Amino acid sequence: MNSTPEPTWRKSSYSAGDGGDCLEVATGNTAIPVRDSKNPEGPTLRFQAEAWSVFVDGIRRGGVSGRGGR
Repeated sequence: MNSTPEPTWRKSSYSAGDGGDCLEVATGNTAIPVRDSKNPEGPTLRFQAEAWSVFVDGIRRGGVSGRGGR
């Protein structure tokens, strides 16, 4: 019987300590799981590794803004 190991979740070092708008990311086999840190038992989103890399690169370059768009 094969069991899938539980992901090891990590929170961004940029996350505030007050429990505000934070997300957690874990390393996946074929997809990157992401969840709301305030609701760890809630749903997760899964991104293909390439799509996640593009997203993270966009954030690093300042191309992603908060609510309301650019």
